[in-house]
Amino acid sequence: MKIFYMGLESYQARYTYQLTDWTERAYKKRGIDYVIVPGTQIDDSEAIVTGQVLDAHGRSYFSMSQMMNLVKMLKAGEITNKDIIFFEDMFQPGMESLPYILMQTPKKYQPQIYLRCLAQAIDPDDFVHVWGMSKWMSLYEQMCNEIPNVNILATNEEMVAHMRIANWSAPIYNISGLSFGKEEVQERCPDRKPFIERKQRVVFGARWDQEKQPQFFMDLAQKFREKHPDVEFAICSGGSLRSNNQYYVDEAKHLAKKGIITIHENLQKNDYYKILADSRVLFNCALQDWVSNTVSEADALGTNVLYPAYRSFPETFANDHTRMYVPWSMEDAISKLELLLSKPSPSMGQISDWTNGTIDRMIDIMTGTGEQWRRDGRHYRTPVSESKY
Repeated sequence: MKIFYMGLESYQARYTYQLTDWTERAYKKRGIDYVIVPGTQIDDSEAIVTGQVLDAHGRSYFSMSQMMNLVKMLKAGEITNKDIIFFEDMFQPGMESLPYILMQTPKKYQPQIYLRCLAQAIDPDDFVHVWGMSKWMSLYEQMCNEIPNVNILATNEEMVAHMRIANWSAPIYNISGLSFGKEEVQERCPDRKPFIERKQRVVFGARWDQEKQPQFFMDLAQKFREKHPDVEFAICSGGSLRSNNQYYVDEAKHLAKKGIITIHENLQKNDYYKILADSRVLFNCALQDWVSNTVSEADALGTNVLYPAYRSFPETFANDHTRMYVPWSMEDAISKLELLLSKPSPSMGQISDWTNGTIDRMIDIMTGTGEQWRRDGRHYRTPVSESKY
């Protein structure tokens, strides 16, 4: 059995920059026979210029070049029904060629297919709804559901529920987390300060788009600094600060001029990690975040995390109420933030330890030893309240 790995293009500002490395480390550790299916980057900028999560041109170009290489392997008979093709992202331009080929191919050349779903049209707060792309994306998802031997990898129990509501019929597994390489992240930032020596700084590390609720962070900064004027509120961006709503950029720059927040732009990963490792809290207020890589990064670097008790986060935080606040409650967010600025959480490191095993859970599922993560039948909601660690 071989895993043919369909990874993502590299962006300096995104976790995709490290994703293939994390995956290869896990495969080698488990003794997995694998093939990295190559793709071609549209240019060498490794920057997101058009779009939000990934660059629209870059995702399309890389993905279609990658699919051409996969099609060559299929045609040559290099991939059989003993093998697995794993797609890091269900949205893979050129994917329509896969059911077209496999439905006309002898079964001995039909591999198992695993698609990792990161949101898309099943999520009412996903950017495909912001940009009016949800109708065709829903049709795309229906096509993926019909690929021979397809299996879906969800990132949490709530996403599973959304898929079931959308009447997906393919086998669905909850991998309970995003891929993460804790050791690699810590290697990039060996000089992590003890918590008590760190700056009184609160970091916002998510995209500055409307579904991440940047207004709540800006309101929090203004309100919190009335009582605690020495606490810094910092926005960190891998490129120049941008948003799908220009108002939020303008307002952030206005507050920066007043000294209420600071903006760190054009950060490389190591630059961001250096800031994070000298900060006390990473704050999140997203409407749409199906298990964030930012929480794993902060937790691995010894930084407290404060997230809303919303969507996937109760599962991510194992219902730890000290690190979650009531969604949209400024009062509760301020109360929890005061505590987390004063001392490290006793649960520090648990989240990143758990997500560090996400790739292993996917390997278990793909090799037939992870059936406990399957979410089929009438009782798929039974595990929803179970602590995963």
